[in-house]
Amino acid sequence: MKAAAFDYIKPTVLAQALSLLAEAGDDGQLIAGGQTLLATLNMRLSEPGILIDISGINELKGISLVGNQLRIGALVTHTEIEDSELVAKHAPLLKAAAPHIAHRAIRNLGTWGGSLAYGDPAAEWPACSLALNATMIIVGPGGERRISAQDFFIDLYTTSLEPDEILLATEIPIADKNQVFYFHELARRHGDYAIAGLAAVAQKQGDVISDCALTFFSVASTPLMALKTQTLVNGKVLTPEVIASAVVAARAEIDAIADITNSVETKQHLIGVLLERGLKHLAA
Repeated sequence: MKAAAFDYIKPTVLAQALSLLAEAGDDGQLIAGGQTLLATLNMRLSEPGILIDISGINELKGISLVGNQLRIGALVTHTEIEDSELVAKHAPLLKAAAPHIAHRAIRNLGTWGGSLAYGDPAAEWPACSLALNATMIIVGPGGERRISAQDFFIDLYTTSLEPDEILLATEIPIADKNQVFYFHELARRHGDYAIAGLAAVAQKQGDVISDCALTFFSVASTPLMALKTQTLVNGKVLTPEVIASAVVAARAEIDAIADITNSVETKQHLIGVLLERGLKHLAA
């Protein structure tokens, strides 16, 4: 299929993009990397009257340190994150996750902000932002507002972004020397959507784990943090017995849903597989 007819405009500053978005109302749609949107346009799952191309707006670009926060602009590509020395030093979980995103051509064009705003529960960046306690910086007609990743992802492909707002950037607390991390996803082939995935960070002093954040993705309608399981392992040495108890707890806690090729039982089994591997990695 081909996309329905639409108008196209490419603003050069953020204020102009916001004005165009407000003027277009429900008929307007933002595009940046377009790696998801172009497919939905061609399948006519999305039929905007006007596409507002924000890819040339400098206010949405760049990776920088702001105090003790790593700031990632919404237009930063997956490849830029993968290659960034700042990311590797201050948010190494993202460095580990980036190669799992689709294929090189998509990573070269797809954007950090596009992935977050789309809210795909199988995507890597929403889960990582949740595990890293990220803050979304959003701008709209009323000015700038901030919202935590925990409150940003509401439901399947649904976030707290209002129709007249734009995701400006994300701020992530920088990792300290005691942070350990783990990222892995299970898929039929590299580049396919994950059947299940885990993004995890924790503090480790000696053999004791604390402040653990265990975020599963591609198992439910949003990325999910295993809060009860985290409590179970925090302050503990990750012995085989503790890990086994955590696996049981996570499978009971995470309410998985089936997809078109994988059952609930498969998802729950893989939740345990990923958690066991992840906790062993953190312990090591």
